[in-house]
Amino acid sequence: MIDVPRAEFEELVSDALDTVPPELVSLLDNVVVVVEDDAPADDPELLGLYSGVPLTERGSWYAGALPDQITIYRMPTLAICETREEVVEEVRITVVHEIAHHFGIDDDRLHELGYD
Repeated sequence: MIDVPRAEFEELVSDALDTVPPELVSLLDNVVVVVEDDAPADDPELLGLYSGVPLTERGSWYAGALPDQITIYRMPTLAICETREEVVEEVRITVVHEIAHHFGIDDDRLHELGYD
């Protein structure tokens, strides 16, 4: 398994966010992106997770809600990559995948688009 220190991994996540077109970034609403080392015990190979209410499902009741959260898991990502370049690409794909969930795009559609 390749070793990417947490601070460097966080920079890769930040760099991946910078690759998202500005017109999409401007539409992100009430969401934070965090890095965790380990995925949940019930899904240890999970690379990322969107927790919250997608934009497509929000109504007037949503006002004042805590931020949604996109979590990128460092250790599972590193476990499937052999090179730093693979880590960079996997982080980018995972970040885009989880942002898509924020916009209400489901896994089936993401699979069709090549983000699985």
